[in-house]
Amino acid sequence: MATPIITTRILRRLLSSGVHARAERLLARIHPADLGPMLSTLTPDETRLVIDMLFRQRRAASTLKELPAELLPQIYESVSDDRLAAVLARLEVDDMVELVDGVPEERRDGVVEKLPDTKREELLKAELYPPGSAGHFMTTTFVGLDEKMSAQEAIDSIRGSAGETSESVLYLYVIDDAKHLQGVVPIRRLVAAPSSTPVSQIMIRDPVFTHLEADQEEVAQLVARYDLLAIPVCDIDGTMMGLITVDDVIDVITEEATEDMYHLAGLPDEERVFTSTTLSIRKRLPWMLMNLIAISLAAAVVGLFGRTLEQVIALAAFLPVVAGMGGNSGIQSLTIVTRAIALGELEFSTGMRTIGKEFVVSLTIGAATGVIAGVIAWLWQGSFYLGSLLFISLVLTMAIAGLLGAAVPLALKALRQDPALGSGVIVTTLTDAFGFFTFLGIATLLLDKLA
Repeated sequence: MATPIITTRILRRLLSSGVHARAERLLARIHPADLGPMLSTLTPDETRLVIDMLFRQRRAASTLKELPAELLPQIYESVSDDRLAAVLARLEVDDMVELVDGVPEERRDGVVEKLPDTKREELLKAELYPPGSAGHFMTTTFVGLDEKMSAQEAIDSIRGSAGETSESVLYLYVIDDAKHLQGVVPIRRLVAAPSSTPVSQIMIRDPVFTHLEADQEEVAQLVARYDLLAIPVCDIDGTMMGLITVDDVIDVITEEATEDMYHLAGLPDEERVFTSTTLSIRKRLPWMLMNLIAISLAAAVVGLFGRTLEQVIALAAFLPVVAGMGGNSGIQSLTIVTRAIALGELEFSTGMRTIGKEFVVSLTIGAATGVIAGVIAWLWQGSFYLGSLLFISLVLTMAIAGLLGAAVPLALKALRQDPALGSGVIVTTLTDAFGFFTFLGIATLLLDKLA
């Protein structure tokens, strides 16, 4: 099989040569998920041709839902409102909501009006729930069973509903006349049961479910914790409203992990490799200016001890050691605690124990590395006091860094802020400032011994 780069070159050559029949055959062999990187390299005219071919192959809907959000505006420019509405109508409501959100505002109402009545109603219902909630990205199609059914009747109901849902039948849901969730029947258990066995005997009672208003991150945590392939969504009365399948949960996990990773690095959530150079600069520049201000604060601490540095030049060589080791210690603790919060493994109520643990771990590592660094400084500069100064500074700085790395994300969570947002800047700035102040402050007290 050709690599994506080679396939893209072949596709462009076929399009430019006007050999569209061969281009269509090539597209037919490419999975929708692999078309995103290819479309990002095409010109608007080439994109329009490819979209036309995908429409003829009835693959436009499956392709659109796989594309990165950054490519959608380019695709939408190539598609009329009628054609876009026709594509959206073929999708489940969760995918339709996501794609409609990306339609330019001036076109959105027109596209929604052209949807079939049932699809438009599903879309409007989903939009009643907050973005990122279970109700907003659930699918409303599922197979509901009566507990009085036999196993064979349940299997027949799957065949009867095959045309109503494109979702894989992972679980069957037992509901009463009012659609209250009673239980769940895994498909494997149903197939293995004798045909005359009542559904009530093979269903799992009191199944795990989530609520309409639950945050998507909470839903992902439930699915991961209980090893589910799908999770039902119920309203406050226990009425089943829809379900969320594992493919959607994987998207949520990817989105949340990306968000946390970007926040730790000071990047905007919406930036991707497909983002234009101008937009990337505009998004990153404010954060870098904030970093400049933060670093300047740490530099100001160094400036307070200018006379000390003038008298003992060797101190300047060890400032990066203190800052680097302290910063790494803080980021390690920060990463561990932020991940634990994101996965629901750590709550604020148990945070004090974690803060204490990270403090002890960082203190111990600071002592171990401080001894090594202190001996090196002693042998290099021939000063026992300089080695002792470096040892004490590393112990104190790394201990405080571990404490801050654990405490800052927990404090942000308590304030209902994203623990990853700004944690890196706060921890590194405070750690650098403390490390410089400790190292140079003690050096000032020992100036007679160091000079």
